[in-house]
Amino acid sequence: MSDRIFGKVSAVDYSNAKLVNEAVMEKNWYWHKDFKIPNGVHAYGRRFDPFGPANYPYEIEKIRQMTMNRDTAIWNATHGKTTDLVAADARTKKLPEVQTNYQEVNGHGDLNYLYGQEALDHIKVAKGFKLELFASEEEFPDLANPSQLSFDNKGRLWVGVMPSYPHYRAGDSKPNDKLLILEDTDNDGKADKETVFVDGLHLAIGFEFAPEGVYVSQGTNLVLFKDTDGDDKADTKEIILSGFDDHDTHHAISAFCADPSGAIYMGEGVFLHTNVETAYGPVRATNGGFYRYSPQRHYLERTAQLPIPNPWGIAFDEWGQDFFAHTSSPDVTWMMPGTIKSRYGESSPLPKNLIQKDQMVRPTSGLEFIYSRHFPEDLQGDLLINNTIGFLGTKEHILIDDPNSAGYLSKFQMDLMTASDANFRPVDMEFAPDGSLYFVDWHNVLIGHMQHNARDPLRDHVHGRIYRMTYPSRPLVKPAKIVDATIDELLENLKLPEYRTRYRTRRELRGRDPGQVLERLSVWVNTLDKNDVKYEHHVLEALWVTWGLDKVDAHLLHQMLNAKDFRARAAAVGVLRYAGHQISNQAELLMQAAQDDNPRVRLEALVAASWLDPKIGLPIVEEAGKKPLDEWMQLPYEAAVAHLNGHNLGVDPDSGKTKTDLEGKEKELFVKGEEIYHRDGFCVTCHQPDGKGLSASQFPPLAASPWVTGNEDRLIKLTLNGIMGPIEVQGKTYPGQVPMTPFGGMLNDTEIAAVLTYVRNTFGNTASAITPEKVKEVREKTKNKEGFYTAQELLKMHPLE
Repeated sequence: MSDRIFGKVSAVDYSNAKLVNEAVMEKNWYWHKDFKIPNGVHAYGRRFDPFGPANYPYEIEKIRQMTMNRDTAIWNATHGKTTDLVAADARTKKLPEVQTNYQEVNGHGDLNYLYGQEALDHIKVAKGFKLELFASEEEFPDLANPSQLSFDNKGRLWVGVMPSYPHYRAGDSKPNDKLLILEDTDNDGKADKETVFVDGLHLAIGFEFAPEGVYVSQGTNLVLFKDTDGDDKADTKEIILSGFDDHDTHHAISAFCADPSGAIYMGEGVFLHTNVETAYGPVRATNGGFYRYSPQRHYLERTAQLPIPNPWGIAFDEWGQDFFAHTSSPDVTWMMPGTIKSRYGESSPLPKNLIQKDQMVRPTSGLEFIYSRHFPEDLQGDLLINNTIGFLGTKEHILIDDPNSAGYLSKFQMDLMTASDANFRPVDMEFAPDGSLYFVDWHNVLIGHMQHNARDPLRDHVHGRIYRMTYPSRPLVKPAKIVDATIDELLENLKLPEYRTRYRTRRELRGRDPGQVLERLSVWVNTLDKNDVKYEHHVLEALWVTWGLDKVDAHLLHQMLNAKDFRARAAAVGVLRYAGHQISNQAELLMQAAQDDNPRVRLEALVAASWLDPKIGLPIVEEAGKKPLDEWMQLPYEAAVAHLNGHNLGVDPDSGKTKTDLEGKEKELFVKGEEIYHRDGFCVTCHQPDGKGLSASQFPPLAASPWVTGNEDRLIKLTLNGIMGPIEVQGKTYPGQVPMTPFGGMLNDTEIAAVLTYVRNTFGNTASAITPEKVKEVREKTKNKEGFYTAQELLKMHPLE
């Protein structure tokens, strides 16, 4: 093309090629921060108000000026000249200062940070447990804004840190987020060695190990870093997949967790629109859900498309069943029923919540099951849930199989950890090789991506802690040999009670010679004691090893599909779902599973069949529906049938079946308002579908509240500008540490009138409709109002009825 445009000429001088290339790459970096600006939803989208105007017009102008400086540098480089970019950038526009909206309210972060023992003294743990500070920013300044941790096969703790959160600001130094390796070399329970595996990252909000390296979330990319010379520092970088959305950075692919095959599950939040080109075709997704990426096959799928805002916690139980936390809502649930093949832009039915009402908290971040002999016996298999606002700590729930359905039953057990330090923010956790439990503390006075200005001066970029929990009356677990173990030793590890040990062992086996592993695996399975109560689980582990090698053993698969334990049969169907490229009679086996006596096995079968060609999959789904469908199965079944028949399942978007006494235009507002109320991340997130709020998370009810049914001006004002600080509702005081979102910039007058009409005439409420004209009138009168309202301010103007 160049020759056709400019004619064929011989190259004269390549001496400046390196300088030109560096200049082009430098401009490219800055241009992308404009063209595909991270957090674009705040710069241009529906989260622009109220804070966007204070930031982005100025930042975008500045980064364009900086990009032009780099364009000049390219032309200078073609002549062998360098450009003083520091001096050039100094002449670009100066960004205006941003004011904080921080208010000292009960439960909000504290401007006075606590350190060391004083910080520990403000964290209470359950009886018999002990909490220690493993590492903090005082000893390791790089430990700033830690977001995820994980142990490698050598037993070393890795931590992802992202002090650049919420994203790069024009004029600052380039982001320098990192993956750190923290080690306790003298076994005193505290880190004493730090290694930076890779730096220069930008918002690494998810990472996972694999034999080939470390997969890391990097905005629009999934990146693989490798250490090829064994010095614990990344020396190669490969963009594996590109096209993930990051226009709301805290929603981007995150919370990485591997299934038993080693496929990486990644959560993605609301507002995003992803388009990833893969060797198998494009993968497109909108709003909340999950991806599954199989490194063995380089295969990506949108494994669940669900109506959820933020999923920041994924965990697998010992039978390979996946669970997740909605985060922005208080629900925690079982993922598998929601993994029927979805239709683009349409959410599949959301599996029901597992957490009892009075223990629901938000926003949750991080899930983990207790499988550790170091912890008490009666806690084994319990589910742990972190929370970062209101309740600051970790809740523990019993999770057991429901004998009367395909699903599970849950019951609150205890608060494993609770903090009175308002800056304590537990966001991730994982069991260590010795059976102790490690926690990440994001540690920040401000929490919330949209509740405060992205550039609020109180957003902290230096603090971060790692805590270690033990149960001193029980011995620590002797760490299993993994990295230097023989294949036979690794296979024996699969019998150990610690799930995370088996997790890391399977990962190690994926990196060994497949032929040798399969040969020794066959011998190992044949020597298992069939009278062992865990025999079928051991065989399942063997099946998972073959799955991880992408060489599913058909004999083991058939054995598990016919296992006595329904949990093993269900897990085998899960393997069968992904083994269609290897198992020729996949459909026949799924049809058999659809006839199983156990509902969980049938549910696995119908979910798997939803991904097949309709002519093959639909009969399997319909077969599963011939037996009783419980509350976990009904909606997945109906949705799978609808999707295989080429249409969507769902309620009429106009909510035509809604019962209301309103008529005419008022009814139209009501119907429109119901849709707005239930949008992901809008009213329903905090106030819930029943309008009763979340007492445990300090979100007040809308039902039977005079704040809702009373004075129209007061209600419209707090909706336009939001409200922050203590508020009394139905005789109970709510601290108001998390401000109510100001919807004035997100909804127009008609939309606000609609949603307010809806909340005033549902949940048992009865009140007059709100008109768009009334909203317009109040908006005009309050146009100069800055920041949130307080309850006192509103009540002074409009006393409560």
